[in-house]
Amino acid sequence: MRVLLVEDDVRVAGALETALRRRGYDLLRAGTAAEALAAPPVDLVLLDLGLPDGDGLEVCRELRRRGDVAIIAVTARAEERDRIAGLRIGADDYVVKPFGMAELQARIDAVMRRAARSAARQGAVTVGPLTIDLDAHRVTSDGTEISLTRKEYDLLAALARRAGAVVTRDQLLADVWQTTWVGSPHTVEVHVASLRGKLGDPALVQTVRGVGYRLRTDR
Repeated sequence: MRVLLVEDDVRVAGALETALRRRGYDLLRAGTAAEALAAPPVDLVLLDLGLPDGDGLEVCRELRRRGDVAIIAVTARAEERDRIAGLRIGADDYVVKPFGMAELQARIDAVMRRAARSAARQGAVTVGPLTIDLDAHRVTSDGTEISLTRKEYDLLAALARRAGAVVTRDQLLADVWQTTWVGSPHTVEVHVASLRGKLGDPALVQTVRGVGYRLRTDR
């Protein structure tokens, strides 16, 4: 699980990072509100509310606006009104410093269990002979499974979730590579070409020149 730790106190952040990495988490660190909002997508945010360049509550509000990510406020603000404000703005839980790792781990487990229960099944998308099972991460053509690389599958899934609609290159970069910039300007094009070669019907993925790509539903 990927965790973003937003904490400006270097000593506290270092201790938490060590403890969380020992528990197997893939950890990213941010020391400011700007760094937190510029970080790539994660599964969970541990968010200090007292940041040097902005209020953590505003960071929480913006992260919640962007999408469905688990957020635990980790802060010295112990007043009831602060806890209520944090929970109303979008935090899933609120931990007051100082705390023990056992307590934090229990709260992480509880928040992630709730997130897992609320996640809706995505189902399958069928286009001509092609079926993309978005829950099983499995692609078949006329019942025969197609072997795809992780990026090829993620690319196809991003198109399948919007089947029939144009998905821009920037949207694909954000969905598949979690960025809007990669080293090679032809990254998307190369992976689309590879994907087409494996689908059996290259015309399933249509290029919309100057815009992006569409998974055709009229095949």
